[in-house]
Amino acid sequence: MSDPMRPRASLRTAVVWEVLKDALDRRVKATGRESRSLDVLDTGGGSGNFAVPVARLGHRVTVVDPSPNALFALERRAAEADVADRVRGVQGDVHGLFDVVERGGFDAVLCHGVLEYVDDPAEGVRNAVGALRPSGTLSLLAAGLGGAVLARALAGHFTEARQALSDPAGRWGDGDPVPRRFTAEQLTDLVESAGVRVDAVHGVRVFADLVPGVLVDTEPGAMEALLKLEAAAAELAAFHSVATQLHVLGETRDAEAA
Repeated sequence: MSDPMRPRASLRTAVVWEVLKDALDRRVKATGRESRSLDVLDTGGGSGNFAVPVARLGHRVTVVDPSPNALFALERRAAEADVADRVRGVQGDVHGLFDVVERGGFDAVLCHGVLEYVDDPAEGVRNAVGALRPSGTLSLLAAGLGGAVLARALAGHFTEARQALSDPAGRWGDGDPVPRRFTAEQLTDLVESAGVRVDAVHGVRVFADLVPGVLVDTEPGAMEALLKLEAAAAELAAFHSVATQLHVLGETRDAEAA
């Protein structure tokens, strides 16, 4: 299973999925459990875009999300994928995380698409890290500043592009649907300040949002070629500054003691 959501949506998720799957495999080996099953928390996991594929790998996944509708969709999706026994949905959010889940109870925590919308991103990261066991993996995905600036400029909205550059939250105007964006440096600072060693930073959707959809959908081989290009550029720091999203993968600092 190279990516969980073929075909078109894979352009938005393939890089993160491959990195996450490899990280979970490494965490399984580090724990040395015969069951090869991890306890994974997906905060803000919604309808299970990542939770269900993670459960298909054999892991137990708890999804915390504030939306009852999203959790209902998660339940249905997990049942259709025959992993309902390994997926649990709980209503809540990252700020009140320990009202609904155990502190220090998870081998891996996913915090995808959350920090853009919370009042205090630093607290959100601290809570996500607080849910990890002494040896654990953090997967953090958030909106990138540079990608938004580039997209507005290419659309001819030059004033909005400049506004996003100068705005402390990275917003291009009142109509911007994203409350906050980050640079790679800001995200790594948040993660390291919470006591996590950053192992890798990836640029996500470096090209996918800029390429005309008709080209990807009609040109033979274009989808696979674009996926390979995204994967090749993801780890190169030069492309982090223009990525639509940024993915930070880290481990708690005493993870090597596992």
